[in-house]
Amino acid sequence: MNRTLATAGGLLLAATLSSAGTAVAAAPQPSSEAVTASAADCRALASASAQAQAVVDAACSQLGVPYSWGGGSIHGPTFGQDYPGGGPGAHDSQVRGFDCSHLVQYAAWQGAKIALPEGSWNQARWSGATARFTPAQGLGPLQPGDLLLWGSDPANLGSVHHIAIYLGNGKMVEARESGTTVMVSDVRLNAQYAGALRITGGDQPPANTKRFMTWGTDVALRQEPNTGSALVGRLPGPTAADVLCQVHAQLVQAEGYVNDAWSYLPKYKAWISNIYIDDPAAWLPGVPTC
Repeated sequence: MNRTLATAGGLLLAATLSSAGTAVAAAPQPSSEAVTASAADCRALASASAQAQAVVDAACSQLGVPYSWGGGSIHGPTFGQDYPGGGPGAHDSQVRGFDCSHLVQYAAWQGAKIALPEGSWNQARWSGATARFTPAQGLGPLQPGDLLLWGSDPANLGSVHHIAIYLGNGKMVEARESGTTVMVSDVRLNAQYAGALRITGGDQPPANTKRFMTWGTDVALRQEPNTGSALVGRLPGPTAADVLCQVHAQLVQAEGYVNDAWSYLPKYKAWISNIYIDDPAAWLPGVPTC
């Protein structure tokens, strides 16, 4: 991500983050239990809202990307972490891909600007869910785009260790395990199936705003676009932020970046330095000048 921007007429100062890892492992073949699927097979297989369709389409756009334990973000595949238990995931720090929860997080954000937390157990308990379904209800009430859950104790959502996106017709798209790729599979209604939740149909960006994700912790929101202005509040962690407009104002140096762009967040009636907006561009694309 490059959040460094020159002031008008000033010198550009470059500061970028580099991805961890140096090698990309060859994409492994799906397990024999996976359904062989082309891009045409990965789609909503029942009626779905435009928002749900977009979530499914975003997930399906990653079909064939390797599984990588801890890999992935709202922006796409990343190098993962070596699985401490060894086995096929022992070298996932050299594999650029997704684990199950990051594929879901990516699809929700890229498809519908829905900001899910990290971790399948946190996603399972997400407070923004618009509907929930028990294991006993089976697949009958589900729609494409719903999130399917599996846990070591299905009655305890904190035990959820796997999550996937429902396509309809008993099929799902998932990042299943190390040594496989993002695939279409049959839904496994086994003893660990913990039900499902619906993430679509909730809060959407207000008119004339564009939604971004922030990054960092304890990020200051200011009454005016400068660090000396009154503190309005702080964002404790990554947060979906609806930006109305942006301006060139005080030059800020923080977190290894230099940027004079600030964005106005009408929800908070406050300004945030663009350094803390999680976007590759320092001057946000598609956002007008205030």
